[in-house]
Amino acid sequence: MRVLAVIHGANVRGGVFQDVVEEAGHRYDEWSLATGAASPRPLEDYDAVIVFGGSMHADQDDHHPWLRDENEFILHLVERDVPLLGVCLGVQLIAKAAGEAVYRMPDGPEIGWVPVERTRAAADDPVFRGLPDRFDAFGWHYYTYDVPQAAEVLVTGPRCNQAYRLGETTWGIQFHAEVTLETVRSWLDDKEEFPLDLDRDVLWAETQERIGSWNELGRDLCAAFLDVASARRAGKARGELTDVRA
Repeated sequence: MRVLAVIHGANVRGGVFQDVVEEAGHRYDEWSLATGAASPRPLEDYDAVIVFGGSMHADQDDHHPWLRDENEFILHLVERDVPLLGVCLGVQLIAKAAGEAVYRMPDGPEIGWVPVERTRAAADDPVFRGLPDRFDAFGWHYYTYDVPQAAEVLVTGPRCNQAYRLGETTWGIQFHAEVTLETVRSWLDDKEEFPLDLDRDVLWAETQERIGSWNELGRDLCAAFLDVASARRAGKARGELTDVRA
């Protein structure tokens, strides 16, 4: 299976998701629309796409004109029912492509460990049914979004939606389930991105304590998404559509 990772910066990449893809024997390619380069392979060759985060914001088309191209790309994926997983900026871009608003968090950014809870719908969802009912998620975002009208909410948080499914093949998570300890350290060291009213040392200590179990959850989530993509690929090869909830 071929998996395309859409990235938006050198320190917002695949993390444990890339590990899971490659350990399963799948091909993992990275692509950034911001560079203007062509995709590594024809886009129709990919069986699944993961859209990761970035320091830019989903409504900054004027500053980052390539976001318009990415919007069209995401729409094309959704229309073709290509298995798609959006992470942080990625989940916001999917909501935007679906016609919903993206905007700054009303009371400032949500950075650090956030208590979240699965909805009842998540119990039957093929990507989220294996996750705990409640867990602390690692978040790092300045923006949130309105959930697409046709979407099913899967995870909620105290300040914003944390995950949803749109249709049968598109998922989005606001939290960073892919993040590694090294990535968090690079974000903490970026003085332009870290708010002055947060304590770096406290967050770093907490992250060092939690990252092991967090990476296990991220690996499980990614593996479940790949299972959906593999089942769909097999169904297409047989000339039939696969119900991902089966």
